[in-house]
Amino acid sequence: MEVETKTQGLITVDDKQRLEFPEGLFGFEGYTEFVIFDAEYKPFIWLQSTQDKSLAFLVVDPFLICSDYELDIDDKLLAKIGIESPTDVFVLTIVTIPASGTPVTVNLRGPLIINKKNNKCLQVVTSDPKWSTKHDILAEMHKRGNLC
Repeated sequence: MEVETKTQGLITVDDKQRLEFPEGLFGFEGYTEFVIFDAEYKPFIWLQSTQDKSLAFLVVDPFLICSDYELDIDDKLLAKIGIESPTDVFVLTIVTIPASGTPVTVNLRGPLIINKKNNKCLQVVTSDPKWSTKHDILAEMHKRGNLC
């Protein structure tokens, strides 16, 4: 499948890279079809809408940023996308790179839950106050001693 992207122009993606968000993302409920592909810098990934080339999010595996990241998600929510086992789950979080020069952050409060078996996804909100919508990536890496 060919997809027009915000950052890399026209690219070809495999069906395994296609993701369906039946309920959309918070604030973008009308957009349900996305693809993922590697960003220019690892470990980041692009989440690109197939419905609007100007709609793309930089995402990252939160466990690469915070090794102690934990989620407690209601089984009823997970059932909406067919998750039957923890091994079915892949988690991504949205990254924000502000133009103002303030820290690069990741939204650990609203992760994206992906069913690896059927590529259906949903965004959830965690109630754990430990995780914020603006978790400083560099500060976390520095704390863990992973700063380049």
